[in-house]
Amino acid sequence: MGVKPQRLVIVGDIGVDLIMGPISEWPQIGTEALMEQSELRAGGSSGNAALAAAQLGEAALLISAVGNDDMGAWLRGQFEGVRTAIAVSDAATTLTAGVIHERGERTFFSTRGHLEHLTYEMVRARLVPASVPGSIALLSGVFLTPALRASYPRLISDLAALGYQVALDTNWPPQGWDAVLRAEVGGWIARCDHVLLNDLEVRSLADVQELDEALGRVRGMLKPGAALVVKTGDRGAIGVADGERSECAARRATIFDTTGAGDSFNAGYLIARLSGAGLAAAVSAGCETAAAIISRFPRRAVSRAVAPALEQA
Repeated sequence: MGVKPQRLVIVGDIGVDLIMGPISEWPQIGTEALMEQSELRAGGSSGNAALAAAQLGEAALLISAVGNDDMGAWLRGQFEGVRTAIAVSDAATTLTAGVIHERGERTFFSTRGHLEHLTYEMVRARLVPASVPGSIALLSGVFLTPALRASYPRLISDLAALGYQVALDTNWPPQGWDAVLRAEVGGWIARCDHVLLNDLEVRSLADVQELDEALGRVRGMLKPGAALVVKTGDRGAIGVADGERSECAARRATIFDTTGAGDSFNAGYLIARLSGAGLAAAVSAGCETAAAIISRFPRRAVSRAVAPALEQA
């Protein structure tokens, strides 16, 4: 059997995630709390998407960086089965501790670490021309990679010149939204083919509270033919493109850890698109993929058995 063509490139953040919980209330300073579950695993928006793609059988290329420490070496080893082009930064590896609350909310603590040292030059040196027509490059974790963010307009132009459609998931800006940031993100969106945001990000970008109004405003930023996909948490997702609107409901399940749900959605949606699916089928594939992956804990239990999610969409 031949090697599958590389149709998907994922550029952005990877880090070490320590997920634990649940807790019913925040402990008092100076005390210790015992938790029932925990897992140490590879994370980051780009890392989660790359692992989800691999679980769906897609030969994606992950372009990122790690720190020059033991955690960095461990992190690189977690992407076995994923094609990687990972630089080593002269910094400590970024670590995130996520605490799961009983009512379903999460609290994250992240170190700055190596992600602030991921640069345009590191990424550009590892980019190759698209191997097949219609290939897609996903950019994510932008606000955790400030050095790379400064060159996003240049990077988006490069990807288009190399033959890729560009997909963007900004994630949440730690500094919050203001007029300057909205203009910056709007400039990126105007040049992308797939814009993958959650409902809070869309409402914040549009600077309105009502989701349908926000959808209309952000749609106005898109170039012709581009798709806007809004992930609405446990309600599912909404996709709009060229006058078409499609919605899918999230699968109902008891889920301990929703970390990476949106990233897994991205992988399912984009792989469906790469396989020729229209908007409705791709949005459904994203919902099914996210549900199939985050319903398992620890994530080590997730295997290629997730692949039928696309076939069911």
